[in-house]
Amino acid sequence: MTPPSVKTPPRAPRRRGVFRLVAVLLLVLGAALAGPAPTAQASVSLTRVTSFGSNPGALTMYTYRPAGLPAGAPVVLALHGCTQSAQVYADNSGLPELADRDKFLLVLAETTSANNPNKCFNWFQSTDNRRDQGEALSLRQMAGHAVSALGADPARVYVTGLSAGGAMTAVMLATYPDVFSAGAVVAGLPYDCTKDNSPYTCMNPGVDLGPAEWAKRVRDAFPAYAGPWPRVAVWYGDQDTTVVPRNATELRDQWTAVHGLSQTPTRTSAIGPDSTRHDEYVAADGTVAVEVNRVPGINHGTPVDPGSGAQQCGSTGAPYFLDSICSSYWIAAFFGLAGPGTGPGSLPAPTGLAVTGATTTSIGLSWNAVSGATDYVVQRDGGPVGTASGTSYTDTGLAPGTSHTYTVAARDAQGAAGSPSGTLTAATTGTAASCWTSSNYAHVQAGRATTSGGYAYAKGSNQNMGLYNTFVTHTLKESPTGYFTVADAGCP
Repeated sequence: MTPPSVKTPPRAPRRRGVFRLVAVLLLVLGAALAGPAPTAQASVSLTRVTSFGSNPGALTMYTYRPAGLPAGAPVVLALHGCTQSAQVYADNSGLPELADRDKFLLVLAETTSANNPNKCFNWFQSTDNRRDQGEALSLRQMAGHAVSALGADPARVYVTGLSAGGAMTAVMLATYPDVFSAGAVVAGLPYDCTKDNSPYTCMNPGVDLGPAEWAKRVRDAFPAYAGPWPRVAVWYGDQDTTVVPRNATELRDQWTAVHGLSQTPTRTSAIGPDSTRHDEYVAADGTVAVEVNRVPGINHGTPVDPGSGAQQCGSTGAPYFLDSICSSYWIAAFFGLAGPGTGPGSLPAPTGLAVTGATTTSIGLSWNAVSGATDYVVQRDGGPVGTASGTSYTDTGLAPGTSHTYTVAARDAQGAAGSPSGTLTAATTGTAASCWTSSNYAHVQAGRATTSGGYAYAKGSNQNMGLYNTFVTHTLKESPTGYFTVADAGCP
C-alpha cells in the first residue's frame, strides 16, 4: 500500500490549510514508496459500466463476465491497490481465470488520481468509510447493480482487495454486512483504525487494540444490524514493511470477536508450495468464520503462483504481485466458489465414499482413487471445506451431535473438477446444541443474554442482539454449555 493521500471535502479555512499540508506530505511520502508504475500489457477484456447508481465516491465500475455464466451466479467485487488500476488487477491477480473456471461474475472497481493522488481507495476518511456515503456507497451500488441488472445471486456477494483495496474490503464488510457474505483482506487493515490514529500509524507500526474494542468499531458501523456477520479471510506477507503483519493479528482479533470466537485457532495447517501458515477459526456450526494466511518470505503485495496447475494462478507482470502462492485460488475456495461440479472437468465421480471414524468434533472420510486426478475437493453441506492429495480427509472443528452431508470430486491438472460423488450423510458424536427463540427481554431474564446501554448481548459470544425489549426476537444457540450465539438463519 502506498501511504494514502487525502481527498478533502470543504471545511473552515484554518482546517482546510492543515489538510492541504497533510495531503502534500502524504503525496511526497507516497511517491517515495510507490515504486515504478505498473507496466503490464492489458490481456483481460473488461467491460465498463457507466451507470450503476448515484456514485457519490466518483468510482469507475468494470466487469468480467465468463463465457457460459449461468443465471444467478455469484459475484466477486475486487479492489485494486494504490498506484494500480482495475485492468492491472485483472491482468495479474488470477481472478479472471478463476471466474472462467468456477463461473462467477467479477466486478472490478477503480478509483482515480482525482479522488486520491496515488489512486488509493480512501479507506481512512470518514467521508468514504461510513455506510451510505462516499466510496463505500459507490461500491455497494456496484454490488447492487450486479444483482439487479446483471443477474447475480444476492446471497452470494463477496469482496476482496489488495492493500488500500484490502482496507476498503474491511470497510465494506463492516458497513454492509447485510450485502456481503464473505470477504478477503489482502495486506489491508482493521476497520476504523483511523478513528483515533493516523493512516501511517495504522500501517506501520500498527495499532494494538483489544478484540472487544475492534469488534465494537465494526458493530458501530451499522448499529441496527444483529447478524449473521460476513466470513473473513486475511492474507499477509510475513516480511511486509508497508502494512506490517501486526495488522493481520489485529484483523483476526476484530473479526473473531465479531463472530464471538476465541483468538486461538481451531486448527492450523500449511498450504501451497511455500507452506503458507493457514489458521482457521471455526464457528459452532462447523463453518470457518475467520481464517488467517501468513505467506512466508514476501513483502507487500498480492501472492500469486503463475502456472497452469490446479492451485496456480496470476502473473508477476506488474509491481505488488509476488510469486509465492495463488491467494486468489484459496480465496475463491474460502468463498465457496471452487467446488465439485463447478468446473468443466471430465473426470468421473469418485466411488466408495465412506465414513472412517467420527468424534465429537470431526468426521473422517475415504473414497476410491480416480485415474488422472491431481487432487480431490471435499464438500460439506453444499460448500467446499478442503482439498486432499490422497483418498482420505478428516473434517474437523465440527459441533457435537451434528449431521452433515458430504460429496467429493476429482480435479485434473488444470484444476477442473469432475462429477461429484454420491452424497454421504455422517454425524459427529455427542449432544447437539440447544436452541431457544424468544424476545430479547426473555433471553435476558433466562440468563441467555445480558443487557447494557439499552441493548441485549448474547452471553458468551457478546453478539449485539438489538434493543432490550419484548419486541425484538432472536434464536439463540447454546454450544458449548453457557455460550450463546445468534442463530436466526437456522439452529442447530
